[in-house]
Amino acid sequence: MTDKYWNAIFTDISFANFKIVTPQDITNIRLFSHQLMGGVFKTPKEIVAWMGAMQAQDYAMSKWAVGVRLLNSTDKMVQDSLNNGEIIRTHILRPTWHLVSADNIYWMLELSGPRVKAFIKPRIKHLELSDELFLKGNNIIEQALRDNNHLTRDELIGGLNTQKINTDDLRGLHFLMNAELEGIICNGITKNKNQTYALLAERVTKPASINKDEALAKLAKTYFQSHAPATLADFAWWSGLSMVDAKQGLESIRSEFVEEKIRSQLYLMNNNSVSISANTKSTYLLPAFDEFLISYKDRTAAIPLDKQSQAFTNNDIFKPVIVENGRTSGTWKRTVKKETVIIDTEHFKPPNEVSKKRLTKAAKLYGDFLGKKVEMLR
Repeated sequence: MTDKYWNAIFTDISFANFKIVTPQDITNIRLFSHQLMGGVFKTPKEIVAWMGAMQAQDYAMSKWAVGVRLLNSTDKMVQDSLNNGEIIRTHILRPTWHLVSADNIYWMLELSGPRVKAFIKPRIKHLELSDELFLKGNNIIEQALRDNNHLTRDELIGGLNTQKINTDDLRGLHFLMNAELEGIICNGITKNKNQTYALLAERVTKPASINKDEALAKLAKTYFQSHAPATLADFAWWSGLSMVDAKQGLESIRSEFVEEKIRSQLYLMNNNSVSISANTKSTYLLPAFDEFLISYKDRTAAIPLDKQSQAFTNNDIFKPVIVENGRTSGTWKRTVKKETVIIDTEHFKPPNEVSKKRLTKAAKLYGDFLGKKVEMLR
């Protein structure tokens, strides 16, 4: 996939050999790696497979994270991929929801599930949840969902309560997360605008397992080809792996990439990415929790330190952001009405007329995705 991808996007790119010096050089290359510029993929599943995993606790925004990377995309297109089981939404990599291609769900769960469980173990202990209780909960959940009986969170938690399992103090959510991490359940179809759970085995046929070394190499290659330029620390953060495992994964695929030292940090990049011109002009309305920001431990290339508190909080709540020429220039929010979507922007500094025109075009793309007219407040 890598060679085909880079050969395709380079067809229409103006080349200029340059040495990466500024943060904007890094982020302009990332625009291509992330498929925000020069994209060649046709379906939501292809985008999610390329990215590896896309953070998705904000369900509506996670669909736009896929859509903004596809030409002529619609919310329905992404929703259909979720309903059809081509894309799976589940807890994986880190203790939060992600979108993952059905082709990758099992090996990623086997690799990252134990790590996520270890991360939340103190909370599990505090809630006095045991392996025996989780086993009982898994059996109840599995019985309830059998034969493609997709149920909402409240319906499943109600079933646990009926069997005298205490679900207070968010215990019910931990039973569902545990079942996700063990590969028992995942997202189901959307019913009456409500999200549901389903049995993973009934949605995706389980392939032959791969060993840990193969999984580490596969995850590392997926991350660096779709997020380059990036560092080992970035990969460890995104993947949720220990630094030892992250380093092993990187070392196993290092020869497939080029390395460049930028301000004392060693970055891996795709073989051709160092030839992309830094003079790209673009504006995007990126969703909350988008990979362009959240998938890096060091985010200063995309947003200066003194502006980061305006885009995300210390406990990792990320706002939708405006990205102009590879750099975050403000935030935005939307109000969805029956026929329109109202977009309100807040800029780090007043935009010029050219920036306003590009922003209007970016907003129209989001409106088209939702099938609604756009009203800009500022």
